[in-house]
Amino acid sequence: MEFMSSYYKEQYEFVKESREVLFGFCKKISEEDFVNQNSSFGRGGSIRNLLVHVANTYEYWIANLALNKNIIYAEYENFKNIQDVIILFNTIDDFMFKFISELDYFDNGISYKIKNINHSTKPLRLFSHVITHEYHHKGQILSLARHLEYIPVDTDIMR
Repeated sequence: MEFMSSYYKEQYEFVKESREVLFGFCKKISEEDFVNQNSSFGRGGSIRNLLVHVANTYEYWIANLALNKNIIYAEYENFKNIQDVIILFNTIDDFMFKFISELDYFDNGISYKIKNINHSTKPLRLFSHVITHEYHHKGQILSLARHLEYIPVDTDIMR
């Protein structure tokens, strides 16, 4: 399992590097535009709301379900600027590294319930879900920024 743990760590470092590029870009966006809601984009339609939604997904799947934490989800209104969101993602990173360090405990899978139906999944599937979810919304954030007349940056892992 040591190999798998190092694989997960390395993969998550790629995610964090890409996220840092996005955060650097977001620092150039005015605070007004950062929270400006556009109904054409889901999850509240602002860059801030999309980022907090991504964090909520990590909170739900990794912190609460996999790690059995009982945390209260971040709320959009509590984050006024990108610095607030960066602090939130530092907490997300802590959850992810704890999850990765405890991979051995998930030999029987991770159990969860959705709509009163019991499910079980492997850690790799859960890990893949949260990071691909982040990339999906990262694309929306960059598209939203373009609508706000900013020139998006390349946040791909391969740049």
